[in-house]
Amino acid sequence: MNESILMLTVVAAIGLGTPLIFATIGEIITERAGILNLGVQGMMLVGAVSGFWATFTTESLALGVIVAVIAGAAFSAIHAFTSITLRVSQIVSGLALTIFGIGLASFLGRVGSDPLVGNPSKKVFEPILTGGIAEWPIVGPLIFGHDILVYASWLVAGLASYYLFHTRMGLSLRAVGEDPASAESAGVNVSRVRYIHVIIGGALAGLGGAYFSLVLVPTWQDDPIGAAGWIAIALVILASWRPGRAVFAAYLFGAAERIQFTLQTLGEPWSNIPSTLLSMLPFVLAIIAMILLTSGKRARFLGAPAALAIPYFREQR
Repeated sequence: MNESILMLTVVAAIGLGTPLIFATIGEIITERAGILNLGVQGMMLVGAVSGFWATFTTESLALGVIVAVIAGAAFSAIHAFTSITLRVSQIVSGLALTIFGIGLASFLGRVGSDPLVGNPSKKVFEPILTGGIAEWPIVGPLIFGHDILVYASWLVAGLASYYLFHTRMGLSLRAVGEDPASAESAGVNVSRVRYIHVIIGGALAGLGGAYFSLVLVPTWQDDPIGAAGWIAIALVILASWRPGRAVFAAYLFGAAERIQFTLQTLGEPWSNIPSTLLSMLPFVLAIIAMILLTSGKRARFLGAPAALAIPYFREQR
């Protein structure tokens, strides 16, 4: 593999990994609060269709992003209510929202006299910081020439890491995810902390969905995100519940997804590998990574919140 092909693969991995960064960090924040959200897939789809619709209607990318974030937050607020207030099974609630989100996105894409399905977005995010230093060998393509949401994902990762490990609110969040009863005794409002961070997590999932419909697949179709929501949940484990590691985990998956196309350009024998087999590679790698990380003594060092997916009953303090 020559250097140019390798560089193209790495740059493509950055783009493919960007929506996963948003969704994975959103899920990390949610799970750090002790809430498991299996509705990420549905939230990303709702964010994708909402962002596409807003941009298609108003021709404003900024408004499209805002609407996608609000849609993801609203969807996650439902999960927060059922999981925190009603104490419904978090698994059931998340799966129900995913099913609902899939159906809702498909419906919204086809409803009306001028349905979205099949239509290209009237605006898409274009690369910025091009030319000049963007043409420097190696460093230029890696750092410059991306769209603004790529840089936003780096900012989100940095802010999330700082927030979790260097702020008082981040300490409260981690305490709620580890031992909500002790956190409540220390004066932390467990329900409020969980509500806030579940909604933030959903907002980031919605933003990740918008990246698909406004950058990667800027023509509306019924399922523009594939299995990205499920992959994001898996990447939380690969990242050990740390936002900084989520960036590398997302790019690793993006590279694995891109490699199937890269191998086709290398000629025989690589081009003889069935494309259906290569398309399985990212998911196989994710499964292998999770098995390796969660087997034996390694599982103790992952950093999973102790109270994850466990309903909190204040009267049992």
